[in-house]
Amino acid sequence: MPIDDLARSDVVTADPDASVAELAATMDQEGVGSVMITDGDSPVGIVTDRDLTVRVLTDDADPSGQTAADVMTEDPQTIDRNEGFYKATNLMAENGVRRLPVCEGDELVGIITADDLTELIADEEQQLAEVIRAQRPEY
Repeated sequence: MPIDDLARSDVVTADPDASVAELAATMDQEGVGSVMITDGDSPVGIVTDRDLTVRVLTDDADPSGQTAADVMTEDPQTIDRNEGFYKATNLMAENGVRRLPVCEGDELVGIITADDLTELIADEEQQLAEVIRAQRPEY
């Protein structure tokens, strides 16, 4: 199954010059743990809730002057929309990330998270359990 079938297409994005306060407010309003930083339609970075905690609060920096460009992880690992589930999990493991921007060429078209993949596995296991329940004898 292509990642494109599993990914969310409603990616929350911001420009590199967005303030960290704007990023935090956006994450809160949208109920997400990350914001993709884009230049046009291309992903150039990602800011996670953890980045805001570790790179802003623990450095005793003045958050009012910091922007996405100051705290983002640059050049995030991406995955092509036509790649599969196993490629996504391998990229996440190899790169120590929980979120993969999904691209078509250089254009951001979605995002897939470890939570999304875990939910898919749980749904598949539930369906398999239903098959087993339907075929086992009554006890």
